[in-house]
Formats: sequence, structure tokens, C-alpha cells
Amino acid sequence: MITKENVILTANQASIELGNKLAERLWMPFTEMERKRFADGECLHAFPQSIDGKHLVILGVTHDDSSHQELLDLISGGRYWNAASINVIIPFLGYSTMERAKPSTFELPKGITRTRQIFRARPNYVAFVDLHSEAVLHAHAGEVQTKHVWSDDLVVDKIKKSGLTDYVLVSPDYGFSKRVARLASLLNCPHTAADKDRYDTDKTIVGQVSSVVKGKTAIICDDMIRTGGSILQTANRCLEAGAKDVVAHATHLVMAGDSIDKFRAGPISKVIGSDTYPGRSSDDLIEVYSVAPLLAEVIEQRLQI
Repeated sequence: MITKENVILTANQASIELGNKLAERLWMPFTEMERKRFADGECLHAFPQSIDGKHLVILGVTHDDSSHQELLDLISGGRYWNAASINVIIPFLGYSTMERAKPSTFELPKGITRTRQIFRARPNYVAFVDLHSEAVLHAHAGEVQTKHVWSDDLVVDKIKKSGLTDYVLVSPDYGFSKRVARLASLLNCPHTAADKDRYDTDKTIVGQVSSVVKGKTAIICDDMIRTGGSILQTANRCLEAGAKDVVAHATHLVMAGDSIDKFRAGPISKVIGSDTYPGRSSDDLIEVYSVAPLLAEVIEQRLQI
């Protein structure tokens, strides 16, 4: 039987803040790695205590190259120092929109190749939160147990407590409409999807939105906000269709480049999202909730603690 005394919870540097929240939910200590950077740029990592025979839980976003490499180092270090098991939680998976390469483009499908690197480091278990595509779950040869963790219950609870009323959920494209339909059924509200076409890497055009939004608050739901272009276009189409207000929700608030400034100047009154992406906090525009309660349940179920 595994007890909390036999579990070591740590994180890559970008996930330390969420790691501390997770430790509070689990009523157990958070173990921060010892780190030292040398003059030549090399970085030393060390576990501050023995992990021999312990069950290692590593929280690690991979939103940039450094965080991805650090996660690989921590998994490999867990193997080197004889952890009983290595359990990885990835709140946000970088390159998750690059899970396939178009024929004859010779692009690297980094969503697959980088996830395969994680699996080849030989963790026992990897859980992902609200993946853009489940294709990455199968980028291994069967030796790693994987889990796709949906945040539906957290999203529903957040919307119910938001003070919003008489709303309709809107998917910015048909690809995400099944998830939006599922959320709408849990909220007992109507839903619809916008017509969206992609014509370049970061460029989309949104055609129209159903009149079901007329006189209602439209909540545009997506898995992530990257540049926000399609969501802002969808918001304009909602207002043209008669919506009285527009709110956006996304699990992963990437908000790249000048997207936050665009949202402040745009038609959306509020952006709701989680803390899976590092550095996001609540302000007059953005309302952030934590996925720590959800991740605590995942770990408790996995280790039976």
C-alpha cells in the first residue's frame, strides 16, 4: 500500500506555482528541485533527498523548449535514482497543435515527436489536461500508461459560479463542437458552432454564427487561446447575430504576442481560464481558476493514496 510518506511531488521550474497549490490540495509537502546554473549555461539539477523506492510525481508544463527539456531530465533522473514509479502530469502540452504533418510539406509533427521523447524517457504514467488532439496519447509502444484528463466539471462549476445568466455556449469551429455540446448538456443550456476556415498558420476566417445567440450572453469555449484571432472574430459574429454580451472561456490561456491588448480593445467583456499555462493571473479582464483540485484527484486515483 502506498502512503503519502512514500510519494515525492516535484515539478519543472515553470510548474512550481501550480505544484505548491497541488501539494496543498493533497496535504503533502512539495519538493523543489535544487538548481544551479553555471557560467557556460549548463544547469545542475539534484533531488534534495533520496527518492530510492519512492513514488515520484512530476508536474511539468512543456510550453517552451527549456521546460520540455527539464521535464525529460527529471524523468530520466527519477530512473537513475531508482524511483519506484514515475508519474507525470502535463497541465499544458507544447506543440499540441502540430500533431500531424501535411503530405509533401516535410514539416516535423512536433506534437507527436516531442511527446514520444517524453514516453521514451520511460515514465510509468503520463496524464494530460484537455489535449488539443488525442493523437499524442498513442505516440508510444504500449509501455506507458496514459490518461486524458478532461476539466469539464471544473469548467461547469466555474460558469455556474460566474454570475452569468441566460447564456449559450459557442464553439469557434465544428472541430470543438462535441466538447461544447457536452458542456452545454451539463449546464442545461443551448449551444452552437461558428463556421471557421484556416488559410495560414495563425490565420483564420469566421463566417457566421447561428441566431440562437440572439438576446443571450454568448460564451465562446475553446481548449486554448493562442493569438485569439478566431475567438475575437467569433465574438464579432455573435454580436452581429444579436448576442447581448460575449465572454470567452479556454482551459489554456496562452495569450501569445499582443493578444491581451487585442482582447482589451475587442468585443469580449471577460476571459475565463485555468492556470495550466504559466504566468496567468486574474485581473480586470482575465479570471483564472486553478486545476489543482482536478490534478489532486488524478494523483489520488493513480496512487491510491
